Amino acid sequence: MSTSTRMSGVRTITRDELLEKLERGEDTFRLVMALNEWAFRAKHIPGSEHFNTAEETFSSLGLEDDIVVYCTSDDCHASVALYHALVDHGYLNVRRYSGGLTDWEDAGLALEGEWSK
Repeated sequence: MSTSTRMSGVRTITRDELLEKLERGEDTFRLVMALNEWAFRAKHIPGSEHFNTAEETFSSLGLEDDIVVYCTSDDCHASVALYHALVDHGYLNVRRYSGGLTDWEDAGLALEGEWSK
């Protein structure tokens, strides 16, 4: 399957929708950063989780959880890869915040981590 085909089938969420979810604090909502641990420690959206391995990801997330994955920006494919890995493993409610850290930070929203302002 080509990259463009894999990209077109990705369900997304907007920044405003994500912000509303975070503000509501839903029990089954999980926000997962798809980048490596160093990137996560440097800067991430508050409330985010990070997993070091696929096994850790799959054992930590419930199949019914409302999951949003993200990475740096629309051009970053780590969140697309994670999105498809989750869907392929039977996760039912997965979306991608394609704007990622760049969009979040450009909107002046809070970040956490060693490099956050």
